[in-house]
Amino acid sequence: QVQLVETGGEMVKAGGSLRLSCAASGRTFRSNTMGWFRTSPGKKRELVAQISWSGGSTYYADSVKGRFTISRDNAKNTVYLQMNNLKPDDTAVYYCNQPKATDHDYWGQGTQVTVSS
Repeated sequence: QVQLVETGGEMVKAGGSLRLSCAASGRTFRSNTMGWFRTSPGKKRELVAQISWSGGSTYYADSVKGRFTISRDNAKNTVYLQMNNLKPDDTAVYYCNQPKATDHDYWGQGTQVTVSS
């Protein structure tokens, strides 16, 4: 059964840091590229970062490049998103999934990140 559990979100002040974690079921995680997405009211879901199975290839949206770092621990079926120098525009619900996931696929409950100015 597919399961994605995102944790680590909370309210922080601008300039602060957070580390998000995503525990994924084996079928979703194993041998797949994984990504972090975010959604906020009035905005489309945005892929902010992705990482290949080996970890050797990563992608970052321009809006987070240089501030966010994605990593994974394949032994723990977990993907991480280290977020530094957070800005109010980073306020969103963050989700993990395969980058190819659509609205018709399973999504976890997400984790809320709120950045105050």
